[in-house]
Amino acid sequence: MLFCTSGLLTAAPAGATEAAAEGTPRVRALVAKMTLDEKLSFVHWTAGPTGGPLARGVGYLPGVPRLGIPALQASDGPVGVRLNGARSTALPTPSALAATFDDSLATAYGKVLGHEGRALGQDVVLGPMVNTIRVPHGGRNFETFSEDPLVTSRTAAAQIKGTQSQGLMATVKHFAGNNQETDRFTIDAAIDEQTLQEVELPAFRSAVEAGAASVMCAYNGVNGTPSCSNDQLLQKVLREQWGFKGWVMSDWLATHATTDITKGLDQELGLEMGKPTDPVPDSKHFGASLRTAIANGTVPQSTLDRSVTRIVGQMERFGLLDATPPKRPVRDAQAGRDTARGIAENGAVLLRNTAVAGRPALPLAGPAGADLAVIGDSALRPKVSGLGSAHVVPDAAKAPLDALRERAGAGASVRYEPGVDRLGAPLPAETLSPAFTNGKQLDPGGDRTFYEGTLTVPADGDYRIGVRVDGGLAILQIDGQSPVYAADSFSETTSVVLSLTKGTHKVSMNGWAWPDRPLSVDLTWVTPQQAAQNIERAVAAARAAKTAVVFVQDEGSEGYDRPSLSLPDGQDALVSAVARANPNTVVVLNTGSSVLMPWLNDTAAVLDMWYPGQEGAQATAALLYGDANPSGKLTQTFPASENGHPVAGNPKRYPGVDGKQEYSEGVHTGYRWYEQQGVTPLFPFGHGLSYTAFDYRDLAVERTATGAVVRVTVRNSGAVAGKEAVQVYLGPSPLVTAPQAVKKLAGYTKTALEPGEEKRVTIPVDARQLQYWDTGRHAWTSAGGARAVSVGSSSADIRLTGRLAQ
Repeated sequence: MLFCTSGLLTAAPAGATEAAAEGTPRVRALVAKMTLDEKLSFVHWTAGPTGGPLARGVGYLPGVPRLGIPALQASDGPVGVRLNGARSTALPTPSALAATFDDSLATAYGKVLGHEGRALGQDVVLGPMVNTIRVPHGGRNFETFSEDPLVTSRTAAAQIKGTQSQGLMATVKHFAGNNQETDRFTIDAAIDEQTLQEVELPAFRSAVEAGAASVMCAYNGVNGTPSCSNDQLLQKVLREQWGFKGWVMSDWLATHATTDITKGLDQELGLEMGKPTDPVPDSKHFGASLRTAIANGTVPQSTLDRSVTRIVGQMERFGLLDATPPKRPVRDAQAGRDTARGIAENGAVLLRNTAVAGRPALPLAGPAGADLAVIGDSALRPKVSGLGSAHVVPDAAKAPLDALRERAGAGASVRYEPGVDRLGAPLPAETLSPAFTNGKQLDPGGDRTFYEGTLTVPADGDYRIGVRVDGGLAILQIDGQSPVYAADSFSETTSVVLSLTKGTHKVSMNGWAWPDRPLSVDLTWVTPQQAAQNIERAVAAARAAKTAVVFVQDEGSEGYDRPSLSLPDGQDALVSAVARANPNTVVVLNTGSSVLMPWLNDTAAVLDMWYPGQEGAQATAALLYGDANPSGKLTQTFPASENGHPVAGNPKRYPGVDGKQEYSEGVHTGYRWYEQQGVTPLFPFGHGLSYTAFDYRDLAVERTATGAVVRVTVRNSGAVAGKEAVQVYLGPSPLVTAPQAVKKLAGYTKTALEPGEEKRVTIPVDARQLQYWDTGRHAWTSAGGARAVSVGSSSADIRLTGRLAQ
């Protein structure tokens, strides 16, 4: 059994009391004055006025001006306010934010989203994403926070409070079990009741308790029912168990039927559009189809009234119905930059730092910091964020190469080689017939094939073809192979490796331009010969330098999972070759999630910057040179191999069999599985090094009226200031027969210490961490008995142990 209704309120009947049970008298009166068309306009997003700022977001509601109800505009998130054709602050990815283990920074992150969203004409942002990092390959792992429900819950709540403090409504997504991109539209997640309540749902509940204005339901099904048609999730859990007062919207085109509105879905998101110049279609289910269903009695009008009441109720809550609504602020780009840099510095994780010539490889200093070979594509072309609906185009993003040159100083030697060039150079004129000129291809609103011809290649081999676009979408196809799509709404550049034989190949390109901008397209390539030379030049540069700094990246993206945990495009081979040439090799990861590191033991240091946002270059330079001290901790375990993680080798767990995936690992997700199975990861949950050292002593544990409290003295025993995330882990209850983790995170706090300074640190453990979900009672139940308590710097680096008395 998944849910139980015993002890819960019975769902309101589909009658006149539905809307009356919700909303203030003012809101109910406004809804009562609306025509049917006006009511319907609230339950499906549409496109904004052509050419205006409201056309740039993901959804628009026209409002009811005659009743004083304004229009509403929504933008994609969660790493910034994503608007088509507009720039905004590109923040570090949520995986980086969570790695700070700092709720105050999550609030600051949210404030930037909230302030910028309001300043840029938005009222709703589609974020945060709080799904579990269950699958290491997950394409959207960079958009969410952690494999641990406590970290995700706390980070999400703090971010939501920050966002909504600025007047922007937050939408927590994707409810629920949306933890992979493979088959995301159709997969059904089979999740047992205890796992659902203890692992998958806590962050959503935390978001609701933090006041999230809306919840987005997911594409996938949960236990046999699509999430957006799932009355158990949307009504029994969300409304009745948790008391949610906001509204539920679907993911893009995730509404399954007009009757979904009777199951708890309030609003349909998504239009079946082709090009921006196409006429705006009606919504598939909650427009004319819903009007018909109301007319024939399939859906009671009171159900529609209830949904409209929920939406307008949140507008009232945020002051949008006031005679003088909150004034939109002026965008503060500098505040966005400052916050982005602070989070990038605090979320970076120093994974490895070994001694070279008698001192740690990092921070860079002396001759080692004045003679660098900087290698890697993302050193020149900064990897700001992942791809998909979370892709944000920043005002500007400095290249890490430039930031390192500035920090190294005028007398330093900093040589650059791409190693693996992911874009290449413009195609020589003689290779394309007829000639193709990079630049403008279509006028604003254009839509056509703009090139047909042939490409001549000089030899057999793997050719990297790059497509850079601005102003719309371009589709490149060579010899009928899979099309290469490049759209500035998801990423400015796309490059793929194609195996081509010597001779000519048929090429075609088509696309469309935004109504207010022309489409520009640039074609580039890297030949097999150039690729081999790039590696050789990188190795030579590394051999000649005191320090080699290699930047590597992956491609986290909405829509697909990574095919492997290895770095793509031969970057592992590049790092290995460079490290063989220079043992003082420092690797900088620009990755969204965990990666394998077959070269790890041959390198001197590894710094994980994630996708660090628009200020990532400055943050990277500051961390490498010690102007900032790394303090981030992993919120996801890094596996040691493709076969050594919770869903490895079991297709029923991932990617699923016959349209169904089974969460048979149960509550043993992430680091809990490694503990249970005795598997050693590459890097454990909570891991992160510092340029200083921290000592722990004098552990004290006691129960309180609200749970428990853990106190420990932490001392900075090193020579530089630093921050430490003190982590508290709880062992199983001896009195509980239900599945329990060998060790689970129960609390944490971050403390800043000057050299030699010590503090008595207090870490609260709330009552929920001392409970488990009892599937017999279908309720949270106290787990009695004495419990083991472990305190440390990571899940594997335990410094002190004690017991929580019964």
